[in-house]
Formats: sequence, structure tokens, C-alpha cells
Amino acid sequence: MIKTIAIPKTNSYQLAIPASYIGKEIEILFYAVDEVSKEKSVEPKMKMSDFWGTLRDETADELHNAVTESRDSWEGRLKKQL
Repeated sequence: MIKTIAIPKTNSYQLAIPASYIGKEIEILFYAVDEVSKEKSVEPKMKMSDFWGTLRDETADELHNAVTESRDSWEGRLKKQL
């Protein structure tokens, strides 16, 4: 992957494509860096209840149990450190 920031002097810009990219699908993006900085937004965090109805009950129970076990494991490790 190659990434660079440039300030074009005209409305055209010449790119040299590496030989290893020839014949492959590549993506070329143009955007003003200051535009992206202004548009940064924080997406709301999803809760388990947001998935209600999309998972089977058994799968939801398994997921909930895995999250609970993981949380308990982390809490146990943190308590040992304190």
C-alpha cells in the first residue's frame, strides 16, 4: 500500500504505479484533508439490544454468555493487579 499527501499545482496529477500493482484492481481516492477532518463523526455504540430479533435465541444466549465470561475474566485480572 502506498499513501502520500500532495498539494497539486494544476488540475492534473501524474501517478507512477508500482509494477507489482499492474493487472490488479487498485483504488485511487482524491479528497481534501481538511474536508475529512471537519466531517469526522462518532457513530453511536451499539448495544446487545440493538441485535434483538436478528439472532436465534440459542445464538444470542451463547453470545451473551461469551461476553459475560470475557467481562468476568477481565475484571478478575484487573482486581489482581490492584
